[in-house]
Amino acid sequence: MNTEELERTAAEIVADGKGILAADESTGTMDKRLKAVMDEPTPDARRKFRELMFTTEGASDHIAGAILFDETIRQETGDGKPFVELLSEQGIVPGIKVDTGAKPLAGSPDEKVTEGLDGLRDRLEEYHELGARFAKWRAVITIGDGIPTDYCIDVNAHALARYAALCQEAGIVPIVEPEVLMDGTHTIDTSDEVTTRTLRGVFAELAAQRVALEGILLKPNMVLAAYDCPDQAGAEEVAARTVACLRRAVPAAVPGIVFLSGGQADEQATENLNAINKVDPQPWVLSFSYGRALQQSALKAWAGEEAKASDAQTAYAQRAALTGAASRGEYSEEMERELAPAG
Repeated sequence: MNTEELERTAAEIVADGKGILAADESTGTMDKRLKAVMDEPTPDARRKFRELMFTTEGASDHIAGAILFDETIRQETGDGKPFVELLSEQGIVPGIKVDTGAKPLAGSPDEKVTEGLDGLRDRLEEYHELGARFAKWRAVITIGDGIPTDYCIDVNAHALARYAALCQEAGIVPIVEPEVLMDGTHTIDTSDEVTTRTLRGVFAELAAQRVALEGILLKPNMVLAAYDCPDQAGAEEVAARTVACLRRAVPAAVPGIVFLSGGQADEQATENLNAINKVDPQPWVLSFSYGRALQQSALKAWAGEEAKASDAQTAYAQRAALTGAASRGEYSEEMERELAPAG
């Protein structure tokens, strides 16, 4: 394991004012999103939308990494250039989603465990040859009546650490993503408590399995009230609770924390990230790894129509610029009004 190379890659991904485009939706998920804007999603429509995003001028000023799906890492532009090569030429590090999804947890069917460890060593070797230099594995922690159990947190933490160790062995920076879901009616206090428990469990396993923390990135949820909770917190409280939670549970050796948007609206995800970066300086870079929060406005603008490709790229470039500013704590509502696409 070349720890210095892993550290360099991790630092490149969380360079000042930059973050990650999470373009790693599975084929089924991407088709669902396309169906919202066009009649019949096709493999070529998926490819065209990815190409549109990856060829947006100026996006690399704010995007330092792009997580791809297995289909996407093997695809090319319309004129035959591999997507991995296209991204690398712009200084965007190619990454790859390697888990195979969350499945019901045996013995606790209301909870889930993420699968994909079988054959992972060989898949990582292939992905490295294809050009991937970082990877992602998402664990799902659900809050509900009597859950999450310690059992659920433990088995997901074990899988995350096993994945991370294999990634580092292959020369790939692992993004460790233990997502505490915000579905339901629970309060921000409950979210705080469960997120702290989860992160402590994950880092205990990472240490036990000899993962070099200097060569990983953490992708956690922000500490929010559940989406159906009547008592919603403002950005300043979200920021204070999130940072306090991270300081309790995340070692300073971790170089960067890239938040998931977790179903937040574009503006909310940007506003909360900005507030987090306005809290006193922290030992880690605090940035973003957003999917829908970066892509949704572009997808709506495009709607599968070739003539609207430029509008979609403008929408994506503007959203990336706003989010990049938030990763520095420099975002404002005025910027949103000035840069956000009309409609």
